Amino acid sequence: MPQLLQILCLCFSLVFQIQAREAKEYDKDVQYDESKLPPYDLPPLLTTSSGQSVETPEAWMQQRRPEILSLFANLIYGRVPAPAKPIEVSYEVVLEDEGFMDGMATRKDVKIHLENAKGRMSMHFLVFVPNNAQKPVPAFLKHSFNNTQSDDFDASSTRPGFLKNGWPLGELFKRGYGFCAVYQQDLVRHNEVEFLHSIHKLFYPERQSFPKSHEWGVLSACAWGASRAMDYLETDPAIDHSRIAIMGHSKMGKATLWTAAQDERFALAISAQSGCAGAALWRRKSGETLKKMVTRFPYWLCRNAWKFVEQEDDLPVDQHMLLACIAPRPVYVHSSTDDTWADSRGEYLSAYHASEVYQLLGKKALESSKLPEVGKPIIKSHVGYHIREGGHSIEMYDWQRFMDFADYHLQAK
Repeated sequence: MPQLLQILCLCFSLVFQIQAREAKEYDKDVQYDESKLPPYDLPPLLTTSSGQSVETPEAWMQQRRPEILSLFANLIYGRVPAPAKPIEVSYEVVLEDEGFMDGMATRKDVKIHLENAKGRMSMHFLVFVPNNAQKPVPAFLKHSFNNTQSDDFDASSTRPGFLKNGWPLGELFKRGYGFCAVYQQDLVRHNEVEFLHSIHKLFYPERQSFPKSHEWGVLSACAWGASRAMDYLETDPAIDHSRIAIMGHSKMGKATLWTAAQDERFALAISAQSGCAGAALWRRKSGETLKKMVTRFPYWLCRNAWKFVEQEDDLPVDQHMLLACIAPRPVYVHSSTDDTWADSRGEYLSAYHASEVYQLLGKKALESSKLPEVGKPIIKSHVGYHIREGGHSIEMYDWQRFMDFADYHLQAK
């Protein structure tokens, strides 16, 4: 029976992918016109499932926040089950280069080995620490599309201070930050449809071969991997693990928010153009929608999420509630004018509505529902935001604003 379910799910996914051959830019049924978006009511942040008003920080942290996280785990991203057998974790530093980037930093390549009776997997985790900084240092941890075992992470020979992939590590080092990267496909493939060779295999009990409808999809697996990277950072004396900013772009921006909401060890979260299942509100149904997501990437979320395709108003949560679960830790949302697929307006509104919880917890947050002007970043707030001209990418301007936000919240005053 499990094999039959596996075959049926694989066939279902193949049908989805055949239907999705057209690039998103050519979809004819995507709504971008603000005047034509449907009216909606957001689920209340500060009312419990039993109808009680949440009026104190204690009620939020001890009652409402756990409720919301449980709903996201069971209905959106998928819950990580207890492994069938205990997982043994070990760390192996396979390379240490103190002369990285002409001596500006030390690079460490770390293998995080995960093993039980069901099998063995490894993550290739990169850690860069500035050599001239007072240790331990705060750091950025990036959910990366770039393979950490590729030369993308070598120093550029033509742009001093940059990696080959274009990331400005030199600027991070100058500001006193370390940098870490975990690869999104070390534990699960980008568009996994089988879950037989992913990290999931270490968790299956006897006769299970596919996640249950409420169990973890791809984004949850990525989030789980980032938490294992944090486990390692807690053992590294060169890194101040109490001051780690987790960040990600697009799909990895979605994973970033789910990671930070669950794992309170991350001190700050940065979501870059994360859109649907990231910062953008489901109920606006603008740009990418739940239907578009599960058509192209059916298992990024758990299968329970499929039930709400074109029924987003029936969801007991929306993404402002996910951002609120990061409180009181700072969160930063980045949008751009031409990235309409990610719904910049919906991303901002999500951050704005999440601010209700930050204010309850005594933190400064967004006070206006009006989208800020292009190039006018909001930095000195526990809920930060900027929108810039351009498309779906992280530019130097964005990196600088991320660093400014981290400077304000993580660097010693």
